[in-house]
Amino acid sequence: MTKKKVFVIGEINVDLIMTGENVEPQWNQEKLVDSFDLALGSSSCITAAGLAGLGMDVYFVGMVGNDVFGLFCVEELKKKGINTSYVKFAPHIQTGVTFSLSTSKDRALLTYMGTISELGPDDIPEEIFDQADHIHFGSYFLQTNMKQHWKDVLIKARSKNVTTSFDTGWDPNEKWDRDEILSLIEDVTLFIPSEVEIINIFDLDNVSQVEEILPEKHENVVVKLGAKGSTMIDAHRNATKASGYKIKPIDTTGAGDSFNAGLIYGFLHGMENTDLLEFANACGALATLRIGGASTVPSVADVMAFQAEHKIVK
Repeated sequence: MTKKKVFVIGEINVDLIMTGENVEPQWNQEKLVDSFDLALGSSSCITAAGLAGLGMDVYFVGMVGNDVFGLFCVEELKKKGINTSYVKFAPHIQTGVTFSLSTSKDRALLTYMGTISELGPDDIPEEIFDQADHIHFGSYFLQTNMKQHWKDVLIKARSKNVTTSFDTGWDPNEKWDRDEILSLIEDVTLFIPSEVEIINIFDLDNVSQVEEILPEKHENVVVKLGAKGSTMIDAHRNATKASGYKIKPIDTTGAGDSFNAGLIYGFLHGMENTDLLEFANACGALATLRIGGASTVPSVADVMAFQAEHKIVK
């Protein structure tokens, strides 16, 4: 069987991860943490790594600085089997960096943008629309040079029968671009926000109100609910929900991005409804059992073994 070809258009940065149960900084005090890790970061990179681990043919379109962190990121992508021929080196801009303070329950992020915001429409090769089975992009709010151009990407992909997906991430400016997001939902195959993101974008009281705000024209809206699992509303407004897996997390970094990878893989391989969500939930859950979102990634066999071991009672 020919591998599905997925192009990820996205930001690239390193993650510097401090892990412990008491990592909140205090001015004029020094605290000790349990561990420190340097890892390939960014929502888009972690999703790409997850897809490659699941056996997809993954190409990355992105930009890094011509510096130590940029070289590290590209080498890490290559190690994970991701084609980096469309990654550009910017000579005068530093690679982006995210500093993560991570506990077993949550995380706080500080990000230096660097090249994260620099990718633009001229950096996206036309040939990818003829080669791709699927195109994904992440961190909508951080990829500022692309904000006004994602609609064109989605429309062009649709014209070539290429399926698409995107994940908004958190808006550091908390403006949320509601109208722009609604417009993108009309043309994307899989819209994959987290619960807190979609509540903020559409000023909802809770995730049960999502169906009320969706445009008449939409396909699949999948909301990540963290430990509670996930929920999906399809093009016919049918709702599906799947519970999360009961595990003890080590680091939540990249769990949502790993969920994205599982969802895209499952969708491209014909999974539907609860089966699709449970597979994606398992990918997200497995990510919390390691440090760093892309440090190691599971195979399809690993995910299925995890599901068998953590059987959900329906």
